[in-house]
Amino acid sequence: MNSMRKKRVLITGGAGFLGSHLCDRFIAEGFHVIAMDNLITGTMENIEHLVKLKNFEFYHCDVSKFVHVPGELDYILHFASPASPIDYLQMPIQTLKVGSLGTHNLLGLAKSKKARILVASTSEVYGDPLIHPQKEEYWGHVNPVGPRGVYDEAKRFQEAITMAYHTYHGLETRIVRIFNTYGPRMRLNDGRALPAFIGQALGGKDLTVFGDGSQTRSFCYVDDLIEGIYRLLMSDYVFPVNIGNPEEITIKQFAEEIIRLTGTEQKIAYQPLPKDDPKQRQPDITKAKEILGWKPKYSRAEGLKPTMEYFKQRIKKTKVEAASENEE
Repeated sequence: MNSMRKKRVLITGGAGFLGSHLCDRFIAEGFHVIAMDNLITGTMENIEHLVKLKNFEFYHCDVSKFVHVPGELDYILHFASPASPIDYLQMPIQTLKVGSLGTHNLLGLAKSKKARILVASTSEVYGDPLIHPQKEEYWGHVNPVGPRGVYDEAKRFQEAITMAYHTYHGLETRIVRIFNTYGPRMRLNDGRALPAFIGQALGGKDLTVFGDGSQTRSFCYVDDLIEGIYRLLMSDYVFPVNIGNPEEITIKQFAEEIIRLTGTEQKIAYQPLPKDDPKQRQPDITKAKEILGWKPKYSRAEGLKPTMEYFKQRIKKTKVEAASENEE
């Protein structure tokens, strides 16, 4: 009888940007999906199209406090965490708690359910890197007491406790290190360069570049990232794997690209560089290629098209909502 049941997956942060795309993917793969989110940065809008499905459940829950899921579980994907600078600087304690207590709770749940767990780590574990591009073997250059330390160290601890559960309890664990990702369902005001630039360009404002804009980022389209995560979960590899697009661009060049794409006349407004802002960010994806047979398929131009369309619709919707509120 058990062999006939649908595989069940728990996705924490399931109403967030990446979590909601993961929900879509696992529904498409025929899983029973349980999304969990406390909605401090996620939104029900991201998963409203799934709520009516019988293979989908939503739990409004803070994983840092307590996690209970009735029934069997095959997989857990832990994506609950504020992930943008604007969020984790405003919510430093919650960020540290979800990386530590939340991860501990979910590892305990995975152990009791005999489920395989994948945790979402980040390229931020490398800090402001001294080697370039960043390989998984690099231990990082992180300021634990700087403003970004709350996120960087939460993720570093998350990796450590996950590996401890693997070695001590024999738990099936996977660790993905996510580099800059973009696509539909990103929040316009999340403080990251891509949504900030698009929002400013479409809103007729100058684009804010921190420092002289020579710092680099590598942007991966969300569909590519989700594919990499899925492959890693289904693989036998227990050590961290970088998933990201190795095509590097300076922030200044990227701002100019967005201005060209939106066909606007904005200029670049320079602001001081925030403390501990990484100067370079580029993944070495050799492991992902060799172990998972994965590499990104979408070019930036291909990925930016649907992303731009999504932000145009969001801005339009916000204006309509604001207008109807004013009428009331």
